[in-house]
Amino acid sequence: MLSSYLAHLAVERGLSANTLASYRRDLRRYLDHLRARGLATLADVKEADVVAFLSALREGDDQHPALVASSAARAVSAVRGLHRFALREGVSGHDPAHDVRPPRQLRRLPKAISVAEVERLLAACGPEESPLALRNRALLEVLYGTGARISEAVGLAVDDVSHDPGQDQVRLRGKGGRMRLVPLGRYARRALDAYLVRARPAIAAHGRGTPALFLNARGGRLTRQGAWEVLQAAAERAGLSGVSPHMLRHSFATHLLDGGADVRVVQELLGHASVTTTQVYTLVTVDRLREVYAAAHPRALN
Repeated sequence: MLSSYLAHLAVERGLSANTLASYRRDLRRYLDHLRARGLATLADVKEADVVAFLSALREGDDQHPALVASSAARAVSAVRGLHRFALREGVSGHDPAHDVRPPRQLRRLPKAISVAEVERLLAACGPEESPLALRNRALLEVLYGTGARISEAVGLAVDDVSHDPGQDQVRLRGKGGRMRLVPLGRYARRALDAYLVRARPAIAAHGRGTPALFLNARGGRLTRQGAWEVLQAAAERAGLSGVSPHMLRHSFATHLLDGGADVRVVQELLGHASVTTTQVYTLVTVDRLREVYAAAHPRALN
């Protein structure tokens, strides 16, 4: 049943390989939990068994550390999906997880760095004209300039970048295989042109030929881990700590809203399926407005 459900998620829901791996890990732990309670099939499971699993996730045991609310919620979501699938396929006559709710998560505001800090980060790629330095600058300019997820950036092909005059844009493949076109700013366009003309051919000569836009030193596609290391090295040189690829994405959205962009435009640029996901960024800018007001208005503290 587990393999059938995961195949359903991969084919019909289009979940990413990373999400599928997380679901597989969570559900194997769930099935182990059921076996330990003497339950042989999903048809035998009661709501109390699912609730007990949620408690076990939050408390941990000798083999597993206690999970935070967000991780436990993901596991419960996987369990609920498995039981819905079992009911639909006729494997079980009821859904014991229907009324089990995941733990509530604290709403965390996305972290963003300032425009000045972004400029320090980009400058830290180095002025040298080595092929890898040009690649690194192009990569970071694209991450910040388009709000791309790191998986979307390393998944780019050369043909995903428009080379038509007046059509500076890039085609990103988001979650579920959804495609979107995102404009390229002048800085990102300039950095990409420098990389494509003066760096990528030399790097590609070390490999066997790949359509990937961003290459590693051996001429193959740059991995997520490789892109992460590029960012971390630049952040260290810039004197910034805790910078992640997703933080650049947060900064992209926050700076757009600070500049007056409509939240629905930002939603489209980020590739969010729902505007409610994007609206959390507006809280960041409201907080910033409060800070400016408190610092500048003569009666703000009274």
